[in-house]
Amino acid sequence: MKTIQMTLDDELVAAVDDAVKKLNTNRSAFARKALRDAIKQLNIDQLEKKHRQGYKRYPVGKTEFGVWESEQEWGD
Repeated sequence: MKTIQMTLDDELVAAVDDAVKKLNTNRSAFARKALRDAIKQLNIDQLEKKHRQGYKRYPVGKTEFGVWESEQEWGD
């Protein structure tokens, strides 16, 4: 692991301190999890953006999924 230094405003430090107390953890563990979660969400957002762009370039045709309609089962 590597030690880094960060600058945070007082309100954010207070909010983090409250959160780590509630979660019974420490600032470093909390920051690691928050950063991992943020990176994971960034990756998801980028994939969703690529997905949307793909459908904009190649929209779904009116009958593209119609072949599967008879296969759907809604569990009446």
